[in-house]
Amino acid sequence: MKLKTPHLESQIAIRRSMVAVALAIAGMMFTGPAAHAESAAPVLAEHLPNVPGKTLTAIVVKYPPGGKSPAHHHAGSVFAYVLTGHIRSQVSGAGPARVYGAGEVFFEPPGTQHLVSENVSATEPASLLAVFVADDGTQLTTLNR
Repeated sequence: MKLKTPHLESQIAIRRSMVAVALAIAGMMFTGPAAHAESAAPVLAEHLPNVPGKTLTAIVVKYPPGGKSPAHHHAGSVFAYVLTGHIRSQVSGAGPARVYGAGEVFFEPPGTQHLVSENVSATEPASLLAVFVADDGTQLTTLNR
């Protein structure tokens, strides 16, 4: 006897993906004793009905003062909107690292490496909204080895 509907199964899969993404980002986000993860909170995950096989996932990433991410790459495309503070970012093939302030955006095309991602301030937190468009069920963030 099957109790779950296809829609419910889809929603459960989305929620599991959101939790996995949050844990992956929280686990890889910051390194070193003074730079630990404050939070990486999933905001939304929705299958895109007009793009079969793709999911849009939004996550708020908070960097503590001096916080940074190790080099990594993402599945699919990523649009990042800086919410607070100033974040230095460098994506492979896009030139040198650049500092983005609140209200500014940057884009990570599929297949690029996120080489630098860090809070510029040693005393103030910073945050961004990361919006991913990637294959359904894929791991969104992978550390570079």
